[in-house]
Amino acid sequence: MNLRQSIVIVTLFLAGPGSVLAGVLPEERGDVLYHRYEGGGVTIDGPSVLVRKQAGKNLSFIGNYYIDMVSSASIDVITTASPYTEERTQWSLGMDYLRGNTTMRLGYVSSEEPDFDSTTYVFSVSEDMFGDLTTLTLSYAYGEDIVGRTDDPTFRRENTRQHYGVSLSQILTRNLIATVNFETITDEGFLNNPYRSVRYLDPGSPQGFSFEPELYPETRTSNALGVRARYFLPYRAALEAEYRFYTDTWEIDGHTFSLTYVHPWGPFTFEGKFRYHDQTGAAFFRDIFPRAQATNFRGRDKELSPLTSSTFRGKVTYDFIDSNKGWGIFRRGTLNFSLDHLIIDYDEFRDISTGAPLGDEPLYQLKANVYQIFVSLWY
Repeated sequence: MNLRQSIVIVTLFLAGPGSVLAGVLPEERGDVLYHRYEGGGVTIDGPSVLVRKQAGKNLSFIGNYYIDMVSSASIDVITTASPYTEERTQWSLGMDYLRGNTTMRLGYVSSEEPDFDSTTYVFSVSEDMFGDLTTLTLSYAYGEDIVGRTDDPTFRRENTRQHYGVSLSQILTRNLIATVNFETITDEGFLNNPYRSVRYLDPGSPQGFSFEPELYPETRTSNALGVRARYFLPYRAALEAEYRFYTDTWEIDGHTFSLTYVHPWGPFTFEGKFRYHDQTGAAFFRDIFPRAQATNFRGRDKELSPLTSSTFRGKVTYDFIDSNKGWGIFRRGTLNFSLDHLIIDYDEFRDISTGAPLGDEPLYQLKANVYQIFVSLWY
């Protein structure tokens, strides 16, 4: 559940505030995508179909249908439960309305899987100002989640999410665009994983420890400030740099840096990206607790551990339909392939699946690859 939500796939109209083209409706297009994630004992793959269509000069609609299959024997699963396979389906609808220099956007997303249902409503408004050099975007999203257990039909917990965002994009020079965005997210309800356990010291156990269910606070508020700048080089290439600071009420602070280079070459466009992330751990995270029920809140989710991660991305886009010539009803067509290689080092989460003696277990490292291939057609 959490892993899926952390992988950005293709819900384009929810990509966030900050478009510098707020006074222009999105182009009519269709995308067909296949993605695959492999790493840490988890495989996730599936297709996605997205269609955008304008209705007159002021309205644009978007629809997206997305399926993924997950097969998990991750470190969290193999140490406390059995491997599993399940399917998630998601569909979303959105609408953009353009009036003068103002663009309003409405969106609805529904996601279902055997033990987790989610519904999200989205609204944003963008305004072009000062000769279309400045774009201000305000956004709000409200979500409701229902958490269940596949082994207990009576288990039902709820969570509500609210997302507030503000973004300011500015064309600084002919070649330089900068964006500053701030967002606040509030969560309230059942926030932990119903299957995950924590471990505690137990001298009576042959392995020296035992397990008990994790227990999280019922509220969480996070804030993030991001700055992004894109510079267009004289030979049609572009360089983009981004920094994001994150903090929340669980005492996690995170810093994220990324650098992207985009280079066109004939009908091809190549993109390379490096992303680095560093975060502190949650206040209630422990790899092992001194005793059962040692603290009011307790968690052993590796994503709550202090960690560092590096992501290397390579992407190539091939324009197989020239935008100057077209092909029947299609004005342009691209074939796209990307590969992300992810390395995460967990500073306090130990790999107990190795069977090493208590205290000698190695720190866990995750390596994963994310593949995406998709076709885009403009009409």
